Amino acid sequence: MSPATWPSEGLAGLLILLTTLLVAGVAWHARGHLREHGVPAGRSHWLWPLLAAVWGFLTLIWLVSDLLTLYLALEGLGFCAVALMWLPGTREARRAGLYYLLASLSGSALILTSALLLYRHYGHLDFALLAQASADDPRWRWLALAGLSTGLLVKAGAFPLHTWLPPAHAAAWAPVSALHAALIIKASLFLLIKLWWQLGPAAAPSMQLLGWLGAAAVLWGGLLAWRQATLKKVVAYSTVSQMGYLLLLFPLMASAEEGARQLAWQATWLLFITHALAKAAMFMAAGNLVLAMGGDDLKGLTGVGQQLPLSLLVFGVAGVSIMGLPPSGAFTAKWLLLESALAAGQWPWLLLLGLGSLLSAAYLFRVFAYCFTARAEAPPCRRVPTHLDIVPLGLALAALFLGLIAGWPVAWVQGGGLP
Repeated sequence: MSPATWPSEGLAGLLILLTTLLVAGVAWHARGHLREHGVPAGRSHWLWPLLAAVWGFLTLIWLVSDLLTLYLALEGLGFCAVALMWLPGTREARRAGLYYLLASLSGSALILTSALLLYRHYGHLDFALLAQASADDPRWRWLALAGLSTGLLVKAGAFPLHTWLPPAHAAAWAPVSALHAALIIKASLFLLIKLWWQLGPAAAPSMQLLGWLGAAAVLWGGLLAWRQATLKKVVAYSTVSQMGYLLLLFPLMASAEEGARQLAWQATWLLFITHALAKAAMFMAAGNLVLAMGGDDLKGLTGVGQQLPLSLLVFGVAGVSIMGLPPSGAFTAKWLLLESALAAGQWPWLLLLGLGSLLSAAYLFRVFAYCFTARAEAPPCRRVPTHLDIVPLGLALAALFLGLIAGWPVAWVQGGGLP
């Protein structure tokens, strides 16, 4: 796990392609979504420059390896995300956006303090140079690593620092929630992985702790998603759960088995991409269902299975990837995680993969149970224009069939260098 082997070129290229696809898809979907909701033009106009800024900051994060530049890009991304959350202008959106801003600033304070500590003692903020400078005196590196990790976990909405995430998604426009869950919070996890890869490869106990936090996220997020009474909060807590799988990379990368590390690396980025596609599609489909029903309450979906077939199809196809069923990219990724755990002799992760998939099935089938429950009088249902389902359907199908071409993204990731 040498710092020099970070696969920057191939991985950055793949993530830039993913970012471009999702930002373009969100922009296209948002145009029709806001028109159908009757959002004033003066308010919706702010969406487009903010989406362009999000694309720029994410691209910068995928490319650079200097901690100061990454911090500034992450701050810019965070302020854009808060502004996007505030766009609806409702009291709920303002409150959720403020909560998000406070959480983001607290994470920023930890990151900035830790970065200054590193610069004060080692005189560098480039990851590779920091790894070399701190090799002989690692004491301050571990203290800074703890602060940086905590700050990034706050910004990522990782368990148990996730409390700002569900309210923010519940109050935001559906296309904004789609982009936020698919990419914005993942930028912090990307930096966390890069940080530990280059500065903390020998900290096996700490990496195990991150793995257990991921396991808690998978289980707790899944349970809370199953208990929610509104559709967008089901999808929001599902995000908390699914993000936990990405943290399993850390304990598996601490394994002495090279094969286990390779499999975990491949699985993580395949899951990263699949979840981004599927979660964006699911939030867009949820937004279409809310638009049709005029509300977010799950009970309001009772009996609408025959009235909204395309929106429910999109939600279901995205759900296949969230559950990790074949032939989705998530199925292939979880299979690789299973093989990695077996090779590393880390048996608890095998149980977690099974329980996590069962919980995903439970909360998603609960949504469909409402949709296909017979009702004496069908609720009034607004017609959703077909074009609003086209983009999320394409993203959901891409996530579904990604498992059939999994060798392509894996080869692209490894093109810049093997872990």
